[in-house]
Amino acid sequence: MASDPQPHSSPAAAPAPTAGAAARPWPTGEPAVFEAVELTCVRRDRVLFEGFSFRLEAGELLQIEGANGSGKTSLLRILVLLALADEGEVRWNGTSTEENRADYLSSLTYIGHTPGVKADLTAFENLRVATALAGAAAACDPDDALEAVGLAGFEDTYVRELSAGQTRRVALARLLLQPTRLWILDEPFTALDRSGKRLVEGMLEDHCAAGGMALITTHQPVDVGDAAKTRIHMGAEPAPVDEAG
Repeated sequence: MASDPQPHSSPAAAPAPTAGAAARPWPTGEPAVFEAVELTCVRRDRVLFEGFSFRLEAGELLQIEGANGSGKTSLLRILVLLALADEGEVRWNGTSTEENRADYLSSLTYIGHTPGVKADLTAFENLRVATALAGAAAACDPDDALEAVGLAGFEDTYVRELSAGQTRRVALARLLLQPTRLWILDEPFTALDRSGKRLVEGMLEDHCAAGGMALITTHQPVDVGDAAKTRIHMGAEPAPVDEAG
């Protein structure tokens, strides 16, 4: 079995940033509200969900659960404006995202089930491209962001040479590089080991503590400390397990 590529040695540097320590483009205490209002999604004559609503405020995390085919990814595509709902609307700070699209998208970072990084670029180059596409100054240096997600020494490694878990970490580094108020993450623990899962949980906890908000899809338990967390199950509820055997 091929082992993960080993990091290159690098000189000692200042402590890497955390989600809580990264610069925030919003004033402390500024309210924010993210809502889905009576959303309905139909695909190929099949109703995936209807009348789906939630309200997410600053400092809160919403966990969406559900079996494959329950509509989780379709919901996220609607929330990030990559698809249209058949009914209902998405609101950012009380206004439809179709009306304040630019403001909403500038407040959002979306990382899908596929990490969305380029295999033929290095980890560092991927973050430089992400910064350029964002059109805003980075909150920290790409090297520091990579160190914060456990990739110190891999800055010049091509993504195609990284493991699936390391590739996921490159994508997650964007959250530190371009801090936004709202994070929407589709299965963020995919391909990560225990330490990687705990890293993401720590980033989510720090983000919520700083007044951010996050919506994630995962079937795994999520520990975000004292952050307010809500779970919504999509589709049929799972059958109860008879633990008595």
